[in-house]
Amino acid sequence: MIDGHSAWGALWNLKTNTASPLRLVTDTFCATGGFLSNGTMVSLGGNAPFTVGPGAADGRMGIRIFEPCEDENGVGCTIIEDPATLHLVENRWYTSAIRIFDGSLMIVGGIHEATLFYNTDPVNNIEFFPSKDKAVPRPLEFLQRSLPANLFPRIFQLPDGTVLMIANNQTIIYDVEKNTETILPDIPNGVRVTNPFDGTAALLPLSPPNFTPEVLVCGGTTTSDQIPALQLSSQDPASDQCSRMVLTPAGIKKGWQVEHLLEPRMMPEMILLPNGQILITNGAKTGYAAFNSIKDPVGNQSNADHPVFTPSLYTPDAPLGRRISNAELPTTNIARMYHSVATLTPSGNILLAGSNPNSGVVNGTEFHTELRVEYLNPPFMSTARPKLTKVPTKIGFNQAFIIEISVPTNLRASSVKVALMDLGFSSHAFHSSQRLVFMNAILSPDRRTLVVTSPPNNRVFPPGPAFIFLTIDDVTSEGARVMLGNGLPPPVRDQGIRI
Repeated sequence: MIDGHSAWGALWNLKTNTASPLRLVTDTFCATGGFLSNGTMVSLGGNAPFTVGPGAADGRMGIRIFEPCEDENGVGCTIIEDPATLHLVENRWYTSAIRIFDGSLMIVGGIHEATLFYNTDPVNNIEFFPSKDKAVPRPLEFLQRSLPANLFPRIFQLPDGTVLMIANNQTIIYDVEKNTETILPDIPNGVRVTNPFDGTAALLPLSPPNFTPEVLVCGGTTTSDQIPALQLSSQDPASDQCSRMVLTPAGIKKGWQVEHLLEPRMMPEMILLPNGQILITNGAKTGYAAFNSIKDPVGNQSNADHPVFTPSLYTPDAPLGRRISNAELPTTNIARMYHSVATLTPSGNILLAGSNPNSGVVNGTEFHTELRVEYLNPPFMSTARPKLTKVPTKIGFNQAFIIEISVPTNLRASSVKVALMDLGFSSHAFHSSQRLVFMNAILSPDRRTLVVTSPPNNRVFPPGPAFIFLTIDDVTSEGARVMLGNGLPPPVRDQGIRI
């Protein structure tokens, strides 16, 4: 509780598993967000105001600033809001945002007024924070074409600074500097992957020297977006399709490569792991996102049914047909569907939280409001792990730097990987700004130091906060937080060298 009402935001302590409430003014429900180049976290957009009880103010144009805060118990940590003077240009609910090459946030799409299912009042444009273009949003035809199932579009900055966008079953590359879009092939077989037909997507790990981008899109549905919501069923099967494409001229010409999950998934999450694998978790085998908007919701609320309780691992460099496995992965008994989240933590394990396919807090129904938090611990968590004993707190681009390490004697160091990661912003089956860039690293003969070379420029990895992880023989260290780039507020100039 805070100010006489339930907390609308909180800090979660990963060591004590306790929450510290944060004071908020506007409604953050179904907002987006991310970090700026100077380490400031920003929450953007949200929900219309509640009129019952001590409700939050209108959050649809919300901008909420959270400055870096070092107290692990949340003492002195505050959200800065001033809706009268600090706000977006447009109302945005179910919007997406990513940090781009100049350290600012690009905010894409959304809906003006809440609707039960499809995007019937679309925001078909882009704006930025801090604002660009004299605070005039940029119209984007792609958002018009991808209606009505294009909420929370999946967006990724590519290593040349352009942005891949996925909405409904369509894809483009958007050039931020030229304000142009290049149409790419549709996702195969009519699969749709954005809200309310939530599949998920991830940019695969980028590796030197070329940092060739490749995207993976999994789950969703083949249901037509022209079918009225009240004709859809919670028992309609989700898609088990994964589609993968190399985002170079040759790769785009070749098109999508199709493979299949071990089970269909609506509302899955994909989490990049420091060793280069991808964890696929959460979701349901049937139905759709949202709640109480189809003909037969489960428990009178959930649009989805048959939760998936066992995660899978995707190994990008394995042969086609052998990339996905759930061998030796644990099974939970907690449904994680609509309004659930998952993230990699600095400790190297996975935090799973939430799930609420209901209007408000509901108990005593089949898929109730889920208040429990779980951790999925990889096997290496219980073994001797490498340690990052001394890491620079700030690194530049295209810079060689030294990390002091400790390596357990049982590890032969036949494989050494150093990952620079943005852990992303998790919401509605998508991790915006999630990123993994492998860095060249040379291990000293005494195994006490690494000479590491940072990404060549701010387009390969946007400037801002990140974590470094060391994986030796598939055993991963805890992460070390660093600031990549000059640490200035956006917009920042290009840094490093072009490749």
